[in-house]
Amino acid sequence: MNTFESLNLSRPLRNAIEDLGFEQPTPIQENVFSVILSGKDVVGIAQTGTGKTFAYLLPILQDLRFSKQVPPRVLIIVPTRELVMQVVEQIEILSKYINNRILGIFGESNINVQRQYCAQGTDIIVATPGRLYDLAISRDIQLKSITKLVIDEVDVMLDLGFRHQLTNIFDLLPGRRQNIMFSATMTEEVDILIDDFFTAPSKISIAVSGTPLANIEQKCYAVKNFYTKVNLLVHLLSDKNEFKKVLIFVSHKKIADRLYDKLDEIFHSTLCIIHSNKSQNFRIRSVEEFDKGEKRILIATDVIARGLDLDKITHVINFDTPNYPENYMHRIGRTGRAEQQGKSLLFYTEKEETNKIAIETLMKNQIPIIDFPKEVEITDELIPEERPRVIEKNHHHKSKNDIPGPSFHEKKEKNKKVNRGGSYQTKIASKYKKAQTRGDKNLHKKKK
Repeated sequence: MNTFESLNLSRPLRNAIEDLGFEQPTPIQENVFSVILSGKDVVGIAQTGTGKTFAYLLPILQDLRFSKQVPPRVLIIVPTRELVMQVVEQIEILSKYINNRILGIFGESNINVQRQYCAQGTDIIVATPGRLYDLAISRDIQLKSITKLVIDEVDVMLDLGFRHQLTNIFDLLPGRRQNIMFSATMTEEVDILIDDFFTAPSKISIAVSGTPLANIEQKCYAVKNFYTKVNLLVHLLSDKNEFKKVLIFVSHKKIADRLYDKLDEIFHSTLCIIHSNKSQNFRIRSVEEFDKGEKRILIATDVIARGLDLDKITHVINFDTPNYPENYMHRIGRTGRAEQQGKSLLFYTEKEETNKIAIETLMKNQIPIIDFPKEVEITDELIPEERPRVIEKNHHHKSKNDIPGPSFHEKKEKNKKVNRGGSYQTKIASKYKKAQTRGDKNLHKKKK
C-alpha cells in the first residue's frame, strides 16, 4: 500500500495530512489522484465513507495557484446544504497551510449576504444547484473563469430532481474545463449526464468488491411479473419469525409507492417507506422506527437507502433486479454486518434475467435459484410498464426505419436533374446560341 509521500504532495498539503494523522491514502484517493492532476475528465464510483471528498480535493488543491482574481476557478456542486458545509470544512482543514478563499452557497440562507461574499472574490465555491443558479443569472457570480467542475453525490442530485438546474449551470460554464464526477451508484440518468457533458472520461470504480460477502446467503426466485412478485413477497413476509427485519429495494419511486400500497393492506402496522419524494421529517421518522424495531419492513430506493447505517437486518430483498451489478453489491451489503449472518433474496423476471447474469459475472459466482412456491398465485395481470407497446394502425408519424410501401416509386430519369451551374451553363450556351435578330450587323456577312 502506498503512502501519501508517494503522491508527491506539496509541502503545505503534506503538513495538513500529517496533522490529521493520516498515513495511507484510501484506494479511491490513490487511483484518482494522478488522473485528476492530468486534467482529464473523471468519473469516480465510490461509496460514502471511502474518502472520496479528499480524493478530488487533494489534486485540485495541489494544482491551485495563488490568485487575487474575483471570479472563482473551482466549482463544487453538491445536493444539500449539509454537504456544502461538510465539504467547506474539509477544504479548510486541507488548506490549513495554503492561502486560498472558500465560499459555501446554499438555499435557506440570506442571499444578500452571499452576494457580498461573492463580490469580495473567492477561489473555490461549494454550492447547491438552485442557489448557485440564482446568483449566476443575477450576475453576482461569474462562472466564466471556472477551470474545474466537481459534481459530488450526482446520483442523489438527479434523484432529487436537479437535472434541469445542472443543465442550466453547464450552459453558463466555459466549454474548456475539467469535469469531475463522483457517485456511489450508477443509474441511467447518471449515464446520460456523462454522455451529454463529459469528454472521454476516465471511469474509476472503487465502490464495491465483486466478491460476495461470505456471511451473506444469496438466493433468487424466477418470477413472472410485478403482481406475482407481490404475491411471493406477501407469502415470505408472513413468516415473522424468519423475516424479522427486512429491507426491500426497488428500482424507482413509482414502483416503491405501488408496492407500498399493496403491502399496506396486509402489513400496515409494521411497514414503512422512504424515497426522495417523501419529506425529510417523514424519512427520518421511517428510518428511526425501522431501526428501533417498531417497523419490521422498510421499502427503499437505491439512492435514499445508500447512506443508511442500520444494524441487525436479517434479510435484504431485491424486489427489482438492478440494472447495474455494482448496485446489487451495495444492496446486499446492508445485511450480514458486524460478522452477523445475513440473507439476500433476488426476484427477477424474464426481462431482468440479463441483469442477473451481469451480477453473477461480476461476482464470478452463480446465485442459487429457489423453486417457486406452489401455494403462491401466479397472475397474468400487468402494470403499465410491463404491458406491450401498442402501435396504432393510423399512426402517421414516420420513424427513421420506415420502409417504402408498394406505392413508392423511383423518380423518372428526367426528374433527377440537378442544378449544376457554372461550366454546365457554358455548355448549354454553346449548344443553344443566342437567337439572331434583324438588327444584327453580322447577319448578312459571309464567313470567310
